[in-house]
Amino acid sequence: QVQLVESGGGLVQAGGSLRLSCAASGRTFSSYAMGWFRQGPGKERDIVAAISYSGGRTYYTDSVKGRVTISRDNAKNTVYLQMNSLKPEDTAVYYCAASPNYNRGSNIGPLDYWGQGTQVTVSS
Repeated sequence: QVQLVESGGGLVQAGGSLRLSCAASGRTFSSYAMGWFRQGPGKERDIVAAISYSGGRTYYTDSVKGRVTISRDNAKNTVYLQMNSLKPEDTAVYYCAASPNYNRGSNIGPLDYWGQGTQVTVSS
């Protein structure tokens, strides 16, 4: 069993930065690939970024490439999402999720565990 707790969301002006964190319980964190997802108002939940077990492989959806960095610290059981140059369209609830399977690109799943989400609001 893995429990995920996100933090770091908030209200920021366009062009600003936020760093989201997702802390995982349990001693098997390095056995899971991790992903960040977001769900904007009236939209479906979509993948933002993914990272492999050791952090050697990453994926970013096109709309965040060059602005967002996913990283992980397996010693701290934590995955991060550094978001820069934020835009109003980045406004969403951001979720982290864990999967025992990761191939490449956005091919992460099944997503066995989810956090409760953290709200990111970007004002124009």
